[in-house]
Amino acid sequence: MSQVREQATAYKSKLDPVTFEVLKNAFVNLVDQMSEQILRTCYSFVIYNRDFSSAICDAKGNTIMQGTQDISVHVGTLHLTAKAVIEDFGDDIHPGDVFLVNDPYRGGTHFCDVRIVRPVFHEGELIAFMQSNGHWADVGGSVPGSFDVQSQDHYGEGMRIPPVRMWSRGVFLADVANLLAANMRLPQERLGDLRSQAEATHVGERQLLQLIKKYGRETVLTAFDEVQDYVERLAKSKIAQLPNGTWETTDYLDMDPQQGDGLIPIKVKMTIDQDTITYDLNGSHAYIGCFLNAGFGSSFSAVVAGTKTFFPEIPLNSGFYRVLTVELPENSVVNAPWPVAVSGFCSGAYEKIMNAIFELWSHIMPERALACSFNLEYLLIGGWDKRQGADSYFMWYDWMAGGHGGRHEKDGANALSPVFGVGLSIQPCEGQERLSPVLTTHHQIITDSGGPGRFRGGCGVEKGGMMTGIDRTVMSYCCDRSRSVTWGIFGGQSSNPHGAWLNPGEEGERFLGTIFSNVKIKTGDTFTRPSAGGGGLGDPLERDPEQVMEDVIDGYVSLERAKRDYGVVICEIDQELDLYEIDESATEAERTYIRAHRKEWLALGLDEVQALYDSGQADKLDLLRRYHVILDYATGMILPKTTAQYRDMITKRTLPYWL
Repeated sequence: MSQVREQATAYKSKLDPVTFEVLKNAFVNLVDQMSEQILRTCYSFVIYNRDFSSAICDAKGNTIMQGTQDISVHVGTLHLTAKAVIEDFGDDIHPGDVFLVNDPYRGGTHFCDVRIVRPVFHEGELIAFMQSNGHWADVGGSVPGSFDVQSQDHYGEGMRIPPVRMWSRGVFLADVANLLAANMRLPQERLGDLRSQAEATHVGERQLLQLIKKYGRETVLTAFDEVQDYVERLAKSKIAQLPNGTWETTDYLDMDPQQGDGLIPIKVKMTIDQDTITYDLNGSHAYIGCFLNAGFGSSFSAVVAGTKTFFPEIPLNSGFYRVLTVELPENSVVNAPWPVAVSGFCSGAYEKIMNAIFELWSHIMPERALACSFNLEYLLIGGWDKRQGADSYFMWYDWMAGGHGGRHEKDGANALSPVFGVGLSIQPCEGQERLSPVLTTHHQIITDSGGPGRFRGGCGVEKGGMMTGIDRTVMSYCCDRSRSVTWGIFGGQSSNPHGAWLNPGEEGERFLGTIFSNVKIKTGDTFTRPSAGGGGLGDPLERDPEQVMEDVIDGYVSLERAKRDYGVVICEIDQELDLYEIDESATEAERTYIRAHRKEWLALGLDEVQALYDSGQADKLDLLRRYHVILDYATGMILPKTTAQYRDMITKRTLPYWL
């Protein structure tokens, strides 16, 4: 620790403190202005709802600064994108050039995340790169939205675009742009977003040159280096104050569709050694037969984002990356090679890495503890809009809010954007209904969805819709945690499973699961899907009964689950007046009963649990929270291999905290 302090004291800046601070914040403002440009000029509703990010990089491609609302998954990869452009074009980069790239095997995320990279020159010398990354709602491929669970390689996922010149010395290469857009659905929307992002990078270029005009090139380029050095020193000083050691855990994907029953492990081992951190993901499963794999860039970004969550006071640039060593085994679910499908990484390996890292840091920094949060999900509907004589192609591309994990001395946040990108906005139903023939039928918080704990997980949300006037239309879904359900820490319990239903409550209703594609739908069809809540933190039997009663009043917890999950017996006096009363003696007896039996419930035979479920004596939440078994919701049958893995996880993660 003393060594780090000595180094920090010995560091001699070439800039005075005021100039350094002004330029450091000016870089953030510059990126935010790029983002504002995209927000005001983009064509697609997806990007308008903030599925985009921007960054400024130095001449070597290193990230100088992100903005205040950029999505974490993008920012951790933008430096890799810039380096890919440098690698491919070398000295063949000129003023007025603009490049485009979406290649997940070259440091990107997935094909829909399209990056615009503009080199910035001053007096003929390359000094920086401006980047704008936007999620294009479709980049071609076999299904609308470019998310095809059937694809085992990238050819069904859309256009793979290595670094390609889109403007050459200021001249727009319309033939190249048209070639790309012609292979994508709604090509005019794609071209509009291309121009919007390109103009955003122009805004960044203009602002940087204004800073150089005011402060001088040498001063600004010195600040480029020093803001990275500053972040590195700050991160190292924080890490050096923590205990050395090694911590490890495992999270899971639901399954490999090619194999069926059985969770897919993602192992994360973290070592703190003085002022550096090493993440070792060796032991993670081989890549699987669907699109939930992650490439190197997105897994690296997950490590960065997961770590950064516990250090919110540290700005994010390449200086932060210098304190991290990340080992990602080749040919694995966390480092899938070309041409393995990776478009669903965001719902797959990415957030599993993040949540595993949350758990590890929760042990090291319990004052910032955070249990597992709900899984990002995308529902995509594409086809022909036939409303009121219209005859045009449409893309309905939706993600939902959900519950974040219980926190230190606080319940988890309800109905929040996913940890994948907390800068995402939840799309307004009114805008969606105007643009597409999809009517939202309900959008509401789900009672009992927050994982029980001393500090409850945040509640998830259910959203349903109806098709109003369509033709030749299909639905696809990208999600996870139907089986690897959102888990709690320090004795906390799980939330509810994800999954989409077609025509729920009607004859012929279907549980479609968490990954499907190209499901044909027609006018009048309805659908619904719940997002999970967050996992609980701490033993639910230690939650203050008054807090449980408040949850009942707020509609977050039902009377029945207050008793079964928290052991709190509440009497309803007048629901309309929110009058309830805790039966203290019955609560004490119920909690004593649960403490005496919950370990044996964990070991109850699967045939016995199946019988309890089939007879109605146990419901789906009982299976998860009391008997700790996983159900195939399409068949109603318990999955034995998945259940064994889930119970093993509960035994290691939860059981030690139950008295």
